[in-house]
Amino acid sequence: MQNNFFCNNPYINLYEKPLINSKISSQIIYGEKFKILKKTKKFIKIRTFYDRYYGYIKNKKFIKKIKPTHKVKVLKTRIYKSNNFLPFSSEIEILKKKKNYVMFEKNKWIKQKDITLINKKEKNFVKIFKSYLNCKYKWGGKTYHGIDCSALVQLFYKFNNKFFPRDTVDQIKYKKGKIKKKFKLGDIIYWKGHVAVCINSKKLIHAYGPRKKVVIMPINKTIKKIERTASLKVKKICRI
Repeated sequence: MQNNFFCNNPYINLYEKPLINSKISSQIIYGEKFKILKKTKKFIKIRTFYDRYYGYIKNKKFIKKIKPTHKVKVLKTRIYKSNNFLPFSSEIEILKKKKNYVMFEKNKWIKQKDITLINKKEKNFVKIFKSYLNCKYKWGGKTYHGIDCSALVQLFYKFNNKFFPRDTVDQIKYKKGKIKKKFKLGDIIYWKGHVAVCINSKKLIHAYGPRKKVVIMPINKTIKKIERTASLKVKKICRI
């Protein structure tokens, strides 16, 4: 029985339970590999290969075989012959090239300038994070259409072909760190249930629920604001 499949939608919601009104815990994006653990009439229980995340997706047809050669390096790239977009870090297999476009599925084309080789790394994390500026905050989201704080950090690692946990509760355990008063570029600040990344010694970027979007804010003012409004203190500071 074929148990391993690939996501062939721009993104698919991953639910906590096999129910239509269940909470979204995460998403899988185009080209992401997953294993089917259990099937029901309407839902499939899966485990993702990248971050070993469990959840339920709606029962649909998926790609059985794909050999990704390239990945999307921009926030989103338009799929020509449709009204959809592929999100950042989607993994595709190029089937055909024509002028400045590549075909990754039958009659589905994207601009060649929006992709890069699958093994290409991007060390400029600030560039990646800033591309999400003003994107809507969405619990469980992982795309331009909506993203949460832990996904913003995880996607940087995923794009660079490195494992990183999905949720803050696991990320904080995975990274070594300590508490300090002075900050610098590349510091990851963790609270219980929240994370932000310093883009210099005075400002940070995060998908911030109260502002309902990805924003840049002053580091010290943000720490004080979160302590005042949510009664949360910084738990750990790590390096990206």
